Amino acid sequence: MGAMTLSVMAAQAQDYKAVLLKTFTAFDTTMVPDTKVEQSNKLSLIAKKWDGEWITHYYAALSKTMISYTEKSAEKRDAYLDEAEKEKEAAVSILKKENDETYVLAAMIANARMVIDGANRWMKYGKIFSDNLESAKGLNPDNPRMYYLQGTSKFYTPKAFGGGKKAAQPYFEKAQGLFAKEKGDDITKPYWGKMVNEYYLGQCKIED
Repeated sequence: MGAMTLSVMAAQAQDYKAVLLKTFTAFDTTMVPDTKVEQSNKLSLIAKKWDGEWITHYYAALSKTMISYTEKSAEKRDAYLDEAEKEKEAAVSILKKENDETYVLAAMIANARMVIDGANRWMKYGKIFSDNLESAKGLNPDNPRMYYLQGTSKFYTPKAFGGGKKAAQPYFEKAQGLFAKEKGDDITKPYWGKMVNEYYLGQCKIED
């Protein structure tokens, strides 16, 4: 492979990283639902354009999953998660294996499915959620997103079933310590979740 080809490939890689960073940051930092959807659609287009990069599919899947939590209609929420599953599968097939981030993403998708209809779905998706987090932990016990997800799960579980703020707080604290160690300077190594984890940790410290 000639030096010319290599430099072109390197430039293209930088190109997608810059676009991905800009778009995901815009998605992650807006509070406006329509803007979130717009940026998520852009992430899907980025995944189409740079189809051979697992990380482009990862962020497309992540954005769809996040949007599903805020959508009102159960049907639309499931539709977003169907899209998220497809993008996640694309990421895994490019990697040719799961990594800790794809397991965490799978757990998040399962959790999002569960909250649409908790009473009827908790048995099926609760297990998928736990199993994927266990698999992620096996690969990387220092992934903060894993503990953040466990924390939010506990946070929204009624106290009678072992949940609530006090039960959730240690998970958010564990995540906080691990988030602090992440450099957060490379979009291809996911580092999302720090701000929202801080928010929940703050909520846990407020007495009911």
